[in-house]
Amino acid sequence: MTAELVRGQSHPLPQTRLEIRVSAGTPIVAGATLGDEQGRVHGVERVAHPGSPALPGVEVSRQAAAEHRLAVDLEALGEGVHRVGVLLALPLGTPGPSRFAAVAAPFVAVTGLDGAEIASYTITGLGEESAVVALELYRRQGAWKIRAVGQGYAGGLADLLADHGLPEAGRLATAVQEAIAVGVSRSVAAPSPRTSDDARVRASGAAPGAGPARTDVEPPGAQPSVAQPSVAVPPQQGVADGGPISYAHPRRRTTPPPPPSSAPSAAPAAAPGEPARPVAGDAAGWSMDERLYNQVWGMFEDLARAVAAFRSAVDFADSRREQELDRALSDPRGRLGSAGNQAREEAHAKREDLVARAKEALDRDLAQLTAESEVVEPALPPAYARWDNPVWHAYRVPMEIPMALRIGDVRLPERPELRIPMLVRLPLERGLWIDAGRVGSEAAAFMDAAQIKGLAVDTAVAIAARLLAVYPAHEFAVHVIDPAGSAASRLAPLTRSGVLAAPPAAGAAGVSEVLARLTERVDLVQMAARGGAGADALPPDMDTAEQLLIVNDFPHGFDDRALNQLRYLADEGPSVGVHLLMVADREDASEYGPVLHPLWRSLLRLTPVPEDHLADPWVGHAWTYEPPLAPSGSRVLEQVLDRVGEARAAWPR
Repeated sequence: MTAELVRGQSHPLPQTRLEIRVSAGTPIVAGATLGDEQGRVHGVERVAHPGSPALPGVEVSRQAAAEHRLAVDLEALGEGVHRVGVLLALPLGTPGPSRFAAVAAPFVAVTGLDGAEIASYTITGLGEESAVVALELYRRQGAWKIRAVGQGYAGGLADLLADHGLPEAGRLATAVQEAIAVGVSRSVAAPSPRTSDDARVRASGAAPGAGPARTDVEPPGAQPSVAQPSVAVPPQQGVADGGPISYAHPRRRTTPPPPPSSAPSAAPAAAPGEPARPVAGDAAGWSMDERLYNQVWGMFEDLARAVAAFRSAVDFADSRREQELDRALSDPRGRLGSAGNQAREEAHAKREDLVARAKEALDRDLAQLTAESEVVEPALPPAYARWDNPVWHAYRVPMEIPMALRIGDVRLPERPELRIPMLVRLPLERGLWIDAGRVGSEAAAFMDAAQIKGLAVDTAVAIAARLLAVYPAHEFAVHVIDPAGSAASRLAPLTRSGVLAAPPAAGAAGVSEVLARLTERVDLVQMAARGGAGADALPPDMDTAEQLLIVNDFPHGFDDRALNQLRYLADEGPSVGVHLLMVADREDASEYGPVLHPLWRSLLRLTPVPEDHLADPWVGHAWTYEPPLAPSGSRVLEQVLDRVGEARAAWPR
């Protein structure tokens, strides 16, 4: 599975022959530095750049480009090379941008030779910098790892190379820029901008020397189309003068799955002119779980696309109204009297007509998604289902791990009652943080701090219960750190059912003991993996199941050593089956300063009450997250935990 890194996060490399792919949206220079154990580069012969693109174990591109592929063979590196830095820089002396703040955030992915993605990193937060160290491949205890760096330099390549201890940094930076200038002079010029005549030809439905014109032209201000494999989309009613808009997400798979024995029955044929009737599990996939998983994400993407198109159409209508008012009222003689009033009324009427047509299309798509949700929700297995789904009443401890887990719902304000399951793949690739502080939502406006902290613990218990319920009885263990015992009553469902590996740890000694045991487990499993040994090489008393550590009231009860151990678990734990679920208020840990920033960034922030804090990088929506709490007064969570506890007790040791 791909690890989506954040700044400062590390991830083990399972192989030594790699390809590093860079996408920036604008021409950039890509290079690599070969450093010693301290990261120092001892000479220009240890820097791969367009003027010297090939070094032992590393090869980079010969010119600036928006996309790069760097080849790395860690076993072929020269003697004394312990760190490989991947650097990106904007070419100087060209018409392009001179600082990263003016370009899209560069995206870097590390893949194997088979193309399988190992880790990726989006470099955000850059401003005046014109050069940046994107990633670092480094050797630790004989094994190679990757670290997301994202360190920018406003002084460009010269400052970056000087920071790596290169004495000839300025001269080498000049040589790199000269090599880029030579490459630019040899490149093919970009095509000239489209003329107004070409635009009219395209709008009229034909292009010179081309076949049939496309039918999904979008109006100014609409979301741009995404280049994806073609999907058959029924024609939609236009909402602006630019032409019809496709409200179907281009990534939505509608190809029917292969017909295994568990395939759902075909949907009844819809009447002519009516939308197709939804069927649970009609997405692509080899199993029902996979089809439902793909269908849920397809619903998420369709909702995002439909709302984005509606909002863009409204923005376009507002912009067009303002432009028409400016033109009509630019003459002072027409601002007063009947002519001015008529111009205002016509502009407002056109705006309302465009918005009404966009709203009609949105309502049609939302009605279809709502109908699909009403069919899909009852068909979801326990791993994807809400606590109020009847599937939990027939719950049995599974024998296999599912693809994903539901950790809440997401929704948009245009249709708040339409909730899409928020699914995360299993095993977890990153830890979770339940924010116990004062969250910025209307739901928390009338709650005091104690209520929010209590709900945060309830959310952690609900997520832990779902994890325990979807894993086989012997393949998941939960530990709890509650230094002051403040959450004892809220943790009762876990403690009474006997599903915890040990009673909640309290006090500084309890914190130290749990962290030391889990840290040792991470070290031993990593050593066994590096040595190619199996589980039989581990100590016989070690629990090889996936481990979840719930930490309540952080940082109370944590000293500096415990803090470093926690950061180590957050960084190295997920790759060897140790996961964090923290219940904490970030302000309580502010005294530690920036030392904890990598920890918070590595965790997925969730809230105990609904809040619109989940950002969608595709279309920029702010999704409202709802925690996966059981209905008020329901005992379904306790009943499920009781069955898990019984299965764990009956499992042979």
